[in-house]
Amino acid sequence: MKILLNILGLALSLGICCLLSYNRKAIPWKKIGIALAAELIMAFIIVKVPLGQKAVTVLSDGITAIINCGNEGLEFVFGDLFTGGSTGIYVFIVQSLGNIIFVSALVSALYYLGVIGFVVKWIGKGVGKLMGTTEVESFIAVANMFLGHTDSPILVAKYIKDLTDSEIFVILVSGMGSMSASILGGYSALGIPMSSLLIASAMVPIGSIMVSKIICPQTEKAVSISEIKMDNKGNNTNVIDALSEGTNIGIQMVISIGASIVGFVGIVAVINLFLGMFGISLSQIFSYVFAPFGYLMGLEGEATLMEGALLGNKLILNEFIAFGELADKLATLDPRTALVCTISLCGFANISSMGMCIGGIGVLAPEKKGTISRLILKAMLGGVFVSINSALLVSIVSLF
Repeated sequence: MKILLNILGLALSLGICCLLSYNRKAIPWKKIGIALAAELIMAFIIVKVPLGQKAVTVLSDGITAIINCGNEGLEFVFGDLFTGGSTGIYVFIVQSLGNIIFVSALVSALYYLGVIGFVVKWIGKGVGKLMGTTEVESFIAVANMFLGHTDSPILVAKYIKDLTDSEIFVILVSGMGSMSASILGGYSALGIPMSSLLIASAMVPIGSIMVSKIICPQTEKAVSISEIKMDNKGNNTNVIDALSEGTNIGIQMVISIGASIVGFVGIVAVINLFLGMFGISLSQIFSYVFAPFGYLMGLEGEATLMEGALLGNKLILNEFIAFGELADKLATLDPRTALVCTISLCGFANISSMGMCIGGIGVLAPEKKGTISRLILKAMLGGVFVSINSALLVSIVSLF
């Protein structure tokens, strides 16, 4: 029964994407079928095959160990404010967000040294051959496994001005449906399993291309670029400069995330104050509006309404708030439910991210800012369905 619900959920998700499409007649269904099969195989390997499970575990442990190295700096600077000391005080911006600064610096260094570019290039070539996409699309889709939705386009910034609407849409959707490596430590500090986050990240490139080609299929002739040369150096003169810039970006991210949470949580409290007059809350409204997706994921009982509330909070507010609420409930959930819920919440697809994309990517190609503004709403919704599709596929394979 659950597998039938999952298949129905996948059909509904792809159907909604089809309804959102700019040109339904041009949807490359063969390419969509290949993407679905590839994602299903990938999900089976990393969720059910012992070797795949081992690889995810080893990678998860390794990344967690590296991220935890940042604790040395946090403890040195903040002392008991980070460790909790004898008081056990929990300071969210220090203990949950602090490591974002260290990871951002590390990613910037790897970016400058060409490590990320090398990985992106070769995985991107494989994805491009499988999906029949241009190198720019493929590289950006893969880059979003590591970089943020406004950082990854920098790799191919000089080509953006020549991209078609469909190619730009891939950039937007893959950014909305992904998570940057810098932010994974923040989610992990909330109590979200790193292995679940990595599974979601692995499914982003193909999943985002699939959704993009349904909503905005390629109808224009793409500019032929014989060899993409990615910009690894940016404005940095050396690796020390890259580390410094990464640290500053990390600080900005921490402040931005912390400020947005303060603002959104406060606004929700105001809304709930008024809704309380009628005996309901915003979370209850979300739980019923989005509950059908939880039901189609094969969740049962209260978990269905919980998933609905989490999806609503992620879309309207942000994923940090949703993950924070999920982390409090993980201990009460069975492994399959916890994995499916986690994957469904991954990604930057929320209302506030739209402005960040328009501003961040628009700076790289001012002539395309109007195009980005026109596509951004559907791209955000596409990012939501990238995560939901991944959750449904993982739900299917976890039943075997």
